[in-house]
Amino acid sequence: MRGRDLRGELDAFLAQAEPGLIDFRRDLHMHPELAFAEYRTTERIAARLSEAGLVPAVLPKGTGLICEVGDGDGPTVALRADIDALALADEKDVPYRSTVAGVCHACGHDVHTTILLGTALFLAGQAAAGLLPGRVRMIFQPAEELPGGALEVLAAGGLTGVGRIFGLHCDPRVDVGHVGLRAGAITSACDKVKIRVKGPGGHTARPHLTADLVFGLAKILTELPAALSRRVDPRSSLSLVWGRVAAGSVANAIPDDGVAEGTVRCLDEAAWHTAPDLIKALLEPVAGLYGIETELDYIRGVPPVVNDEDSVKLLREAAEQALGRGSVVPTEQSLGGEDFGWYLESAPGAYARLGVREPGTAVRRDIHQGTFDVDESCIGLGVRFMAATALTALWEGGLPGGGPQVAEAVRA
Repeated sequence: MRGRDLRGELDAFLAQAEPGLIDFRRDLHMHPELAFAEYRTTERIAARLSEAGLVPAVLPKGTGLICEVGDGDGPTVALRADIDALALADEKDVPYRSTVAGVCHACGHDVHTTILLGTALFLAGQAAAGLLPGRVRMIFQPAEELPGGALEVLAAGGLTGVGRIFGLHCDPRVDVGHVGLRAGAITSACDKVKIRVKGPGGHTARPHLTADLVFGLAKILTELPAALSRRVDPRSSLSLVWGRVAAGSVANAIPDDGVAEGTVRCLDEAAWHTAPDLIKALLEPVAGLYGIETELDYIRGVPPVVNDEDSVKLLREAAEQALGRGSVVPTEQSLGGEDFGWYLESAPGAYARLGVREPGTAVRRDIHQGTFDVDESCIGLGVRFMAATALTALWEGGLPGGGPQVAEAVRA
């Protein structure tokens, strides 16, 4: 990068730092904390950053933090890691198994956090040597699983002045040493829908004298998703899938109320913004045919993560520089939700998938399962990748702006 031996510098750093980073990850894994309760995690991160001479700023709710590396008039890029755990029991038989009943890091957030910490420590050394051409804002975000943590960061000014933002997620389907990249939508919007239906009720022998609520609810269940597929561009992948339906208690009585709950998922940001109004407009005429009243609760979740093409090119260049040619692999779109999408509504950026599977292993450890674990060599490789991403973005793709005023705003 600009004639420098970045690989050699990272080799020297990781030769000393990597064992300590693995220990740090194992400590987090043993002491997982749920969304907006990550007090110990936040304290551990802040203490390690402070030891390196950095000045972390804890977010207003007391969990999660932001830390600026570098100063001066250069551009600002942001790197983000999520720090919360899941309400799942740890089923692994390992020395670093969770010590908290019913809670574990089953999604790799302990790995994301450790990688970002290592990246911050490496870049702090670069800044001290006068080799950082701008600022890198480290965002240790709480409550991704809730979700809501990204909105807390934004409300605290976490993206003020940021030119680009990058993040990564463990991918147990990909071998260590590789990263999965994709331009455009990589994860889906995910909202919740709850529809309550009401009618006068009656006897199943005389449905014509009342509103046949169960039949009307069944029509809503089938016709609403079908109508959506004809009113929205199929390329947006907007879908409504039901997960819970309830109505009635006996066979010979038409009930007076019922409920249906499901999720709306979408890969297109524009379609996602129009989804609530469209579903409401489609619901009312279907219900009206059967004389039943409806009440719609549309609960916003997260927007889709839509990777900026130029930012993906920067990630590709960084991966090839830090991990070698052939390290980049294609990755699929997911209909899972991820609140990194909120950041991309404020700044261009991209989200990568980091390979964490031990090469040659026959064991499949998916995320959000109590057996999830990683090949810990992914930590050092992740530091290489994220450090190279920050430097590549600063040299070639960063935008001016940002600075220490954000840390001051968070403290206030």
